[in-house]
Amino acid sequence: MNVAYLILAHRQPEQLARLVCELQSPSTEIFVHIDAHTDIGPFQRAVGPRAHFTTKRIPIHWGDYSLIKAALVLMEAGLAAPRRCDYLVLISGTDYPLRSVGEIEQFFRENNGTEFIDSVAMPSEAAAKPLSRLTHYKGRPGPVGWWIGKGRKLLEGLGLVPMARDYKKWFGELVPYAGNQWWALTRDACIYIQKFADEHPKFMKFYENTHVPDEMVFQTILANSPFRSKMRRSITYSDWSGGGANPSEIGERHIAMFRANPCMKIDGIYGSGELLFCRKVTDATVSEELAVMIRQRNVGM
Repeated sequence: MNVAYLILAHRQPEQLARLVCELQSPSTEIFVHIDAHTDIGPFQRAVGPRAHFTTKRIPIHWGDYSLIKAALVLMEAGLAAPRRCDYLVLISGTDYPLRSVGEIEQFFRENNGTEFIDSVAMPSEAAAKPLSRLTHYKGRPGPVGWWIGKGRKLLEGLGLVPMARDYKKWFGELVPYAGNQWWALTRDACIYIQKFADEHPKFMKFYENTHVPDEMVFQTILANSPFRSKMRRSITYSDWSGGGANPSEIGERHIAMFRANPCMKIDGIYGSGELLFCRKVTDATVSEELAVMIRQRNVGM
């Protein structure tokens, strides 16, 4: 079971290096996209030759379509690798595994063919995925996007442009879905996404002016495809109990929970399933404690 890890990173090069070290095995390939706003040098020095850095780099903005473009860059790199990967796993540079890389590979071997991606039909109040994410026009970052957005608001005020976007004109028969950004998909599913994106530029362009498209595009493509019946919840744990736009950082209380639940499982709006990664890990001490936990777990097996 060959696994390609696709990592989106923009800060904390030393943390990225610890993550890459934890994921290395004879069966893995690691691809990293560094935000074009960021100096790539410290990341390359910290990680060394243990990962492949994408030469194409996208300037990333939170909640923007640029995250889709960066994910597609990583997906292309993973699919083009000389060694054929069976699964491609999208994670961030501040994620960390909850199990050893060997256990993760075994998990994919046992669940081969399953697509791990959070997905619910929109709108979903329970998942906080309103249709306004599609119907509300969002300007792109930068001066050009700002002026286009201002111009649209003016036209809306004059009644020359409808206040709400009619996404159905762009989607056709496709039903919109949404979930969380991180996923683990089979090679075939990724090839399908890649082909769909190439063949449906109108659909993809619509998402350029939506809020947080990285939580909608891949979900909508797969949930309207033959892969729908194979979709299960994602394998990444995030703690949103603190509220706000970002999950809480992993700390001692989380590690205590992980130790008490060696095979972390969750049941919720996206269904039930096992968790193999956690986010956000930003502290070297926390990384070390997680690494020790993984080693102890393997000794006890």
